[in-house]
Amino acid sequence: MAASFPETAISTERLLLRPLAEDDAPGLATMMADDLVLAWTDLPHPFTEEYAAELARTLAPAHRAAGRGIVLAVTEHLTQRLVGLVELRNTDWRLRSTEISYVTAAWARGEGYAPEAVLGVAQWLFEDRGFLRLELRTAAGNTAAQQVAQKIGGISEGVLRSAWIVRGESGELVAESRSDLILWSLLPEDLESPELHHDGWHGDHRYVLRD
Repeated sequence: MAASFPETAISTERLLLRPLAEDDAPGLATMMADDLVLAWTDLPHPFTEEYAAELARTLAPAHRAAGRGIVLAVTEHLTQRLVGLVELRNTDWRLRSTEISYVTAAWARGEGYAPEAVLGVAQWLFEDRGFLRLELRTAAGNTAAQQVAQKIGGISEGVLRSAWIVRGESGELVAESRSDLILWSLLPEDLESPELHHDGWHGDHRYVLRD
C-alpha cells in the first residue's frame, strides 16, 4: 500500500486548512472562474459546481489515498469563508519531497493569506511529517506567486524552459501559450532564516494540527 498523508486540518493564526467538503462547491466554482486562476493554473475550464463537488467527494480523497499528495480548502477562522485552495502533488516518499500549488480568491488577495497558508503547510510537512524538501513552480509572468515564494523564504533554483501552458480568454475561446517556470525550493533550515521574522508578517505563530 502506498504511503499517504493523513486526513487532517492545519490551523494558522488566521486560517484553517481542512479537507474539501461538497458544501464548498459553490465557493470553489466562483473562485476558479477568475481570469488569473484560468491563466496561471492547469485547473479545468470551466470549473463547474459539479466538478467542484466531484473533486471534494472523489478526486481529492483518491489523490490523497494514492499517495500523490493532498488537497486542502483554506478558510478564515473568523468567517469560515473559503479564501483559497492548497494542493500538494508529485510527492516522492523516498526523497521526502513534494510540490505545492496555491490559489487565492480574488476578493482575498493582498491580505497575506497565501504565504500564511503555504508556510503553515511547510511547517506541518517538515515538523510533523518528516519531509525534507518543498518545491514551488511559478510561471515566469506570475509575479504574485513569486512574491509568495519569496515571503516564505523560498530559494530560486533556476528556470525550467517552456515547461508550462498559460491560458487567456479570447472571445469564447481559451488561447494557450507556452511559458517558462521558475523553480523554488524550501528546506527545513530555510524556516529558521532571520529574514522570515524581521518584519513580523507572520509573527511567531506555528501551525496547530486538528486530526
